[in-house]
Amino acid sequence: MISVLSRLVLACMLLPFLWTAANAQAVSFPELNSAVPGHQAVTYLDLAKMVVPDLAAGDDGFCKGGAPIEMRHILGGDVGGSPPETVNLPNAAVLPVRTGGKDRLTMLFDLGQAQDSAEGFSVLALYDLAGKPRLLDAVNVGTDQGSYFRDPGKLALGPGDDALITMSTHFNSNQGYVSTILILVRNDRFEPIDQVNTFDENVCAYKRTQDLSFQVPGDEKPYAAIKVTVTDATAPGGESCEEPASEAVSHDISVTYHWDTAKSRYVRDSDAFEKLAADNAKRF
Repeated sequence: MISVLSRLVLACMLLPFLWTAANAQAVSFPELNSAVPGHQAVTYLDLAKMVVPDLAAGDDGFCKGGAPIEMRHILGGDVGGSPPETVNLPNAAVLPVRTGGKDRLTMLFDLGQAQDSAEGFSVLALYDLAGKPRLLDAVNVGTDQGSYFRDPGKLALGPGDDALITMSTHFNSNQGYVSTILILVRNDRFEPIDQVNTFDENVCAYKRTQDLSFQVPGDEKPYAAIKVTVTDATAPGGESCEEPASEAVSHDISVTYHWDTAKSRYVRDSDAFEKLAADNAKRF
């Protein structure tokens, strides 16, 4: 199981993502024993216990519990690792969303890793707080060691609907692996739009990064199109190396997703991200 210290170190490395998301889209990290705004009789721990039923506050500031409730992986099939036998949860990421014109709350719980799993188990939960709080849906969004909301956290697809953006990642000495998942919130359920895998590399001769940006061009109905762009940039390493330094180059790879009414889902206009993932795999 990944240690608590390792999870905290990984979280610190991701703080630029988290701070940006918090500022732009109101992602917050409240104390689990604090009251939900507008619902003083309900705490975030009460909501978390709908996912991990025996979760309880410990003396060290972490909430501890057993395995979570049964749930599917957002990508379907056999994707995703197993949940750990015991949970040590310091907090959760909280993000309000709109779906079908209704206000909902999402919480992202990074539960860590099972002992025999290379992937973390991270729960994205959807709540209805109108009246008595209800858990509407919960999915595992973990595809790597640690999972987070990715900047900008969510995208407005219209006046009453949002899409969410999560990311799973891990780093080693000179490589960073990031899996980003676009998720539609529809009919009080999470539905996958697509997964985008990127790979950063920092060696003596060069630094290569693959950064994502998101746009919602136009006002298509019932859901706006989503344009995702990967900026693949290489810069010279700036050190004396046995191999010659690389030239500075950069290019964009874009895919646009449009809502297909007949298929009742988003469809992409190219397989460019699949080709990118295949090219990246050759560099691992």
